[in-house]
Amino acid sequence: MKTTIEKTFDSVKFMREQRDRLSKKLSSMTKEEIVEYFKKRKTEDSTKPSA
Repeated sequence: MKTTIEKTFDSVKFMREQRDRLSKKLSSMTKEEIVEYFKKRKTEDSTKPSA
């Protein structure tokens, strides 16, 4: 018995797109800029779990 499931979200494709986007952004930064970028992102974009 085969079950066909239609994907509405491709998680692997999404992960690869995000990785490529971040790599492109970070490639033009110095080490210090990258550290600062992640420090800033950590305080801005914290997703809190909800249960």
